[in-house]
Parts: sequence; C-alpha cells; structure tokens
Amino acid sequence: MKIVVDAMGGDNAPSVVIAGVIEAAESFKEEILLVGNESIIKEELKKYKNAQNLPIQIIHSEEIIGMDESPVDAFRKKPNSSIVKGIKLVAEGKADGFFSAGNSGAVNAAALMTLKRLEGVSRPGLAIAFPTLKKPCVIIDVGANVDSKPRNLLQFAVMGSVYSSDLLKIEKPKVGLLSIGEESTKGNELTIETYKLLEKSGLNFIGNIEGRDVGKGNIDVIVCDGFVGNVVLKLSEGIADYLIQLIKDEMKKSPILIMTAALILKGIFKDIKKKIDYDEYGGAPLLGVNGVCIIGHGSSNSKAIKNGIRVCIESVKNNIIQHLTSDISKVNHLTHGGNEDGN
Repeated sequence: MKIVVDAMGGDNAPSVVIAGVIEAAESFKEEILLVGNESIIKEELKKYKNAQNLPIQIIHSEEIIGMDESPVDAFRKKPNSSIVKGIKLVAEGKADGFFSAGNSGAVNAAALMTLKRLEGVSRPGLAIAFPTLKKPCVIIDVGANVDSKPRNLLQFAVMGSVYSSDLLKIEKPKVGLLSIGEESTKGNELTIETYKLLEKSGLNFIGNIEGRDVGKGNIDVIVCDGFVGNVVLKLSEGIADYLIQLIKDEMKKSPILIMTAALILKGIFKDIKKKIDYDEYGGAPLLGVNGVCIIGHGSSNSKAIKNGIRVCIESVKNNIIQHLTSDISKVNHLTHGGNEDGN
C-alpha cells in the first residue's frame, strides 16, 4: 500500500508533517509518498537518524497552495502543487490514498475535479469523527457543501453509515437528522423532505435530533448540510477552548488547593483529554469521491498527522470506496436515479 502525504500542507508544514510521517512509517509499516519541495523535505528528514530505513519516498513538486488561496483558482493555476500532484497520484493508480492538512477547499476542489465523484454520488460530503459521552459519532457534512438538497443529505446519511461501520466498527449505526425539533414536521423544507427520504432508505434512521443531543452519544451518524455542520464543529471547538481557559483562570485563584485536586484527578483528566482530543481522530474523510482522501486540521501536530495517515490506511484496508458505491446504489431509486449535475 502507498499513501500520499502533502508535505507542504498545514500551518506548521513541513516540519510537523514530516514528524508525523516518521511516526506513521514506524508504526504502520506502509509506504508513504511525501509530495513537496524535495530539497526542503530532505533537509527535514536529516533530523531523524532512522529516516533512511523507513518506507518513505519523496515526490518533488514546485508549487505550494497557501491556506488563504482561492481553492478553484489555486487548482487551475498551480497544477504542480503538492495537493494537486498528490491527488493525481491516487487518480492514476500510483497510490492508494491521500492525506493533507493544507487548504481544505483546495483539497476538496482537486479531489472533485481529479478523482471525480463515485458513480451515483451527487455531491461528496466531509465527515468527522466527533467525541461524545459514550463513543465517537460521525457528523456529515461539515463544510464541503454550503447549500444542499434532500438527495444530498440522503447520500450523506448512507456514506456516514458506511464510514461508521467500516472505520468505527459500529454495527447498524443509528442515523439522526439534525433539526430544530424531534417531530418530523419540524425544521425547514430541506430537513422535512430529507426526513421522508430517510424513512424509506433502509438505514437505521431514528428520526430528528436537536443540537443538545449531539454530544450525548446515542446517535452514531448525524446528518446535516455543510453550513450547519461547520457551525456545529466550530462552536464545539470554541466551547472546548473556552472551558479549558475557564479552568485555568479558576486555578490561578486558589493555586495550592486546585493543584492538589489536579494531582488527585490527573488520571481522570488524562482520560477525558484523550476522548475529546482531535489529534486522536486525525482527519476528516471526503466521502463520495473516487478515492480515499483525508483532510487534516491546519493546526495539526505530529500526532494528528500520524492518525490522519492511519485513517487513510484503514479506509483503504476496509475497502470503503467499494462499500460506498454499493450502498449508494441501493437508495438512488428514491430520488429517481443518478443525477450528474450534483443536485
């Protein structure tokens, strides 16, 4: 197996990316193709004594797509960028999967235009493994599509269920539609019409859920359009940061008492951190394109990079592309078959 990694993508690339690649190569023993500026990559690899003994290959690319560049313009104007060149390796069958912590919009655009959509898929969706009180759940879509139609959400539900089954090993995942009330008549036109489709889908659909239900862990797959999903994701990240800062501020008020309590509760805090730590989950799969494509957070550290590569490897090993194609074909009759214009 060969996994392509965008060496130049991310806020702290290439140093952090290469550190994660070293860890992944040591742990997973799969070949990694590092795409980026060869001289810079070689200089970074010199920091690791065992790098030459690891299954790492460098693929040179001249250009870099910045985090703030327009995705479509960057794809068209920078064909030799690490993102575009890396995804092409997958499209050409020279690699099995792609990971990048770079410009997510550019990865999305390059994957859609190069890998193309899976047969029967109207629009790809970006999924995340989201920590809850019980176990991680899948939220899809979290930003690939700002505007969606019922057909798209139906397919997101199918793809999220496949990911939950294949990667999170959940049997018959419970699917919930994110809305403003539990009743089937609550919500906007999009959620009301999607509800009707999901009832007929054959999925383990349990109905609408509200925002307060997201973190409880009773649902395995949460379906929403990319606008709502991205707000949920960013709000959750903000609340987590706020709570951490609140705890730190309170600790400063009674340092001796708090530090004593902290030492006693150290093990508990460690377990909690592991459950809610994004670095443990590594990256978000772009589901619905014809190839394994995992997008990491721009601020990913080496641990997150390593786990993003792990998700990529596990997706390939579990034949997720074949399972997505098969399961999508089972529901497309509900919306009058395929629709190649993305609607």
